[in-house]
Amino acid sequence: METKEIKVNSESDYSSIVQSSSFQTLLSAKKKFIIPFTIFFFCFYFALPILTSYTEVLNHTFIGSITWAWVFAFLQFVMTWVLCVLYSKKAAKFDELAKKVLKEGGKN
Repeated sequence: METKEIKVNSESDYSSIVQSSSFQTLLSAKKKFIIPFTIFFFCFYFALPILTSYTEVLNHTFIGSITWAWVFAFLQFVMTWVLCVLYSKKAAKFDELAKKVLKEGGKN
């Protein structure tokens, strides 16, 4: 597999790339994906210590002697892996948009 590098040299090239519609599309697509997932991650992540410290919601039994706190803690590992897989798949689309930006930037 051959990798082709496109070099952008001058500051004016960077300015034109940043102002291009393809670059704005790339930024918009990344923001639409990353911001909601980051908010979800932090809410889910910090819910466990907050709920266990200030409430007794997670102290109820799930199965046998396993409480909901243990289930929630395990789900954090699952959530991390799911988010990683989703981002890996979405990153391929971001890479295609980035290649388009570089191609357009190389034409100027």
